[in-house]
Amino acid sequence: MLITDPLFYAVAIIAVMLYGVAKGGFAGPLAILGVPLMALVISPIQAAAILLPILCLQDIISIYSYRKSFHVVNLKILIPAASFGILAGFLWFSFLSESHVRILLGCLALLFVFDYLRKGKTSSKTMVSIKKGSFWGMVSGFTSFGIHAGGLPLSMYLVPQKLEHRVYVGTSAIFFGIVNFIKLFPYYYLGQLDSNNLITSLILMPFAPIGFLIGYYLTNKIDSDTFYKITYSCLMVLGFKLLYDGVQSI
Repeated sequence: MLITDPLFYAVAIIAVMLYGVAKGGFAGPLAILGVPLMALVISPIQAAAILLPILCLQDIISIYSYRKSFHVVNLKILIPAASFGILAGFLWFSFLSESHVRILLGCLALLFVFDYLRKGKTSSKTMVSIKKGSFWGMVSGFTSFGIHAGGLPLSMYLVPQKLEHRVYVGTSAIFFGIVNFIKLFPYYYLGQLDSNNLITSLILMPFAPIGFLIGYYLTNKIDSDTFYKITYSCLMVLGFKLLYDGVQSI
């Protein structure tokens, strides 16, 4: 049945805008709040299904906008690993508690921020790593499958490399563009892309490029140092939010 509740659309527009701002390159980790926000008024599974086609549209815009700024070696490591993560999510996600996934991600985010605060600006830049990239790429694909929460694991791998922020955003754009289009197949197989959800996606889709343009504008107005300070701040807020939501829903 098609959703007609005005409260849903008020919340969903905010969620779509958050994803758009993140796809534009600004404060990316906060996009993970999209599904939990929509889950206040509908089931998380339906929320994820409605958002997926919108994310694919935003990915196309994002990839085009950052097509000259990305890290090839990282992508060669991350994308195959994420494909295995998506497969694992498809096979096992229905057996896992969403609360436990949120708690795990929340703890990882806070540990990540704590490590940054402990080391401060003296923390050394990390290098590309097949081992770390494969692990975090797989985790990103897995968490992305269920609740579109792949941004946090990806950040844990890419942020310490201290890439120029346009390269960071462009690499993330290509990564999630491929990941989200792969996810269309299992989502369709599971019956989540039914006509009602697709119509709802189409209704919300005009708000996707608006959010992207806001994020793109902000990304091009701030320097790399400020960009990473904002990113770590978002990770901290996100960590507390996920941890709180996970504990509350057990």
